[in-house]
Amino acid sequence: MTAAPLTSAELEGVRAQFPILARQVNGHPLAYLDSAATAQKPLRVIEAESAFYRESNAAVHRGAHTLAGEATELYEDARRTIAALLAVDENEVVFTSHATEALNLVAYALGTASLGRGAGASAAAAPYGLHAGDEIVVTELEHHANLIPWQELAARTGATLRFIPVLDDGALDLDAAATIIGERTRVLALTHVSNVTGGVTPLEHLVPLARAVGALVVLDACQSAPHLTLHPRELDVDIAVFSGHKLYGPTGIGVLYGRAALLDALPPFLYGGSMITTVTMERAEYLPAPQRFEPGTPRIAQAIGLAEAVRFVTEIGLDRIAVTEHALTERMLAGLARIPHVRVLGAENPAPRVGLASIVVDDVHAHDAGQVLDEAGIAARVGHHCAQPLHRRFGVTASLRLSLGVHSTADEVDRALEAVASIRPFFGFTEGAPA
Repeated sequence: MTAAPLTSAELEGVRAQFPILARQVNGHPLAYLDSAATAQKPLRVIEAESAFYRESNAAVHRGAHTLAGEATELYEDARRTIAALLAVDENEVVFTSHATEALNLVAYALGTASLGRGAGASAAAAPYGLHAGDEIVVTELEHHANLIPWQELAARTGATLRFIPVLDDGALDLDAAATIIGERTRVLALTHVSNVTGGVTPLEHLVPLARAVGALVVLDACQSAPHLTLHPRELDVDIAVFSGHKLYGPTGIGVLYGRAALLDALPPFLYGGSMITTVTMERAEYLPAPQRFEPGTPRIAQAIGLAEAVRFVTEIGLDRIAVTEHALTERMLAGLARIPHVRVLGAENPAPRVGLASIVVDDVHAHDAGQVLDEAGIAARVGHHCAQPLHRRFGVTASLRLSLGVHSTADEVDRALEAVASIRPFFGFTEGAPA
């Protein structure tokens, strides 16, 4: 049964929870269409983080006093909340500073396992090591955070980095993927949703190819977690990462899901207190996951805030969020298609997509186009969105990106369309009004 979209009254209730939406920008009500870069925070998330500092601030997993116990319980309850969202076990959830760190953690740990010494010398880690002749496969869709760590891992280990190309319509070339993912593939790292096109990656075609050759599958779920149900086990991936700040949570917090056996086998990424069992002057022994990957004082307040954000979207229902945003996405894409001299990157891709559109306006640089929208009170992202190879594939250097959030409305989409239609006339071109 298809979920029901949010009613107008429900949407207004959601919007009322975001204090920043009451702002005026350049004399206009703020229309925040930059959620793909960072989401705004509902008041309950802001208050949850603030309440921790006001009432229970203490170091976790240390001390026997009341505040320490409260802080530890709040922190571990946050882990349980994230695990429930992902439908995984608590020990499979690692808190990091952001998704970029999580991806670097995995790539670095695999590199350490490849060295055959130190923490990576364990028998459990050895099968995950990479060596000359091995291959790492990514896609041409990737954010730099899911590309550069693998470039560096290939350079460190002698492995070869290969990529699945993008077709003219913005879809991945699945025929090429079937030849690229082969017996030498050790890692397949790919995005769940492109942060440029909004297209959902067809994991059902790609993951089985990796499974057939025993490769690890690493999923960048930063753009999917706020919009779609994310169950890594159902997707059959070994690793999944996402950022808290894109899921209406605080900055400075990311989540790494990993299969328990894999996490316990991988060597640590950072070293220090809180992740050890025994330390002598000569050596150390490490706790199992997740603690082995959370040295030092962890992101306590941020984890608590993220857990509140997860409760926020869970109470609304991710299925209802998806249906509501789908209707707005269709409205946005249809409107953009009617504006002359505007190109939506990847618009021809028939795959499902989330509420995101990156556009190029003929003869106008993306940064100038973004200024026109800002003058109208509309917040949108300009640049290459940390995806230079994909922009290069489309033959452009930058784009203007409109991205929806749980609080977005049809009126905001229409305002954005009107502003986009005004860009070329603003710069003296006679064409540009909607057909």
